[in-house]
Amino acid sequence: MKKLLSLLLAGMMVLGLAACDTKDTGDKTYTVGICQIQPHVALDAATQGFKDALKKELGDKVTFKEQNAGGDMTACSTIINSFVSDNVDLILANATPVLQTAYNATQTIPILGTSVTEYGVALDIKDFNGTVGGNVSGTSDLAPLDKQAAIFTELIPDKNTIGLIYCSAEANSKYQVDEVKKHLESAGKTCKVYTFTDSNDMAGVCTNAVSECDALYVPTDNTIATYMSILDQVARPAKVPVITGEEGMCSGGGIATLSISYYDLGYATGEMAAKILKGEADIAKMPIAYAPQFTKKYNKAICEELGITIPEGYTAIETASN
Repeated sequence: MKKLLSLLLAGMMVLGLAACDTKDTGDKTYTVGICQIQPHVALDAATQGFKDALKKELGDKVTFKEQNAGGDMTACSTIINSFVSDNVDLILANATPVLQTAYNATQTIPILGTSVTEYGVALDIKDFNGTVGGNVSGTSDLAPLDKQAAIFTELIPDKNTIGLIYCSAEANSKYQVDEVKKHLESAGKTCKVYTFTDSNDMAGVCTNAVSECDALYVPTDNTIATYMSILDQVARPAKVPVITGEEGMCSGGGIATLSISYYDLGYATGEMAAKILKGEADIAKMPIAYAPQFTKKYNKAICEELGITIPEGYTAIETASN
């Protein structure tokens, strides 16, 4: 009888352990907060890629609280604070201002950034070695800036005064402009830098830049990306070509760019999130990941309008105007 009782107890313990394992790995659900700074093509694609990757990995075990700040930093802060109050399992910070807000809001909830150019600059980390540490990691949309600058000499070598425009509120935009400026000046170009504070003074700054320069460069700046039509409305009639930091901006008024896939970038971020949520990776040890490939792309309609000949090696952006 004692032997039978022992066997029954042992069996119950095994079943209990199995039940605990099922609860830990099979029945757990996750809530992920997504905050995107504002709507535009590149950020939308990154968000979609992130969600698709997590759905593929976790299926219906993950639910999303998705919010768009509409370019309003007060709204951004409110959204992030609500995620912290709700104690979500992970936060996706889509764009630099959201990453900065989340970084200051919580030191415990895992935060993954995407569509962020340079994490050391964004988070004011001196001697950044590629890993943020703590509760932050993510993916970068940084394209090789020397190759961005080289597009000027490849496509418009006769343009010698280059205007570089960005929103002063975006630290990563300044970083890109500073780097591209160095490469342009090394190539013998004269550079003029123009900054604006928000969309309200963007038109005046763009008009001034167009009147003083032969060509323009705009980085992956969220404000410019959202209001690219403002720049296009003054640059194209004046036949001043614009080279942009990413494909969505180029399709809205640029002639060419060195492009990444923001969907793929978001997807890679989602794969990182799945590993963190499933306990397969420690976010504190995850280095920032970068886009695996870059493609030279051009806006066929605008290049034809401005009489710019595109050499081999460039791919036409698929747009309605093409």
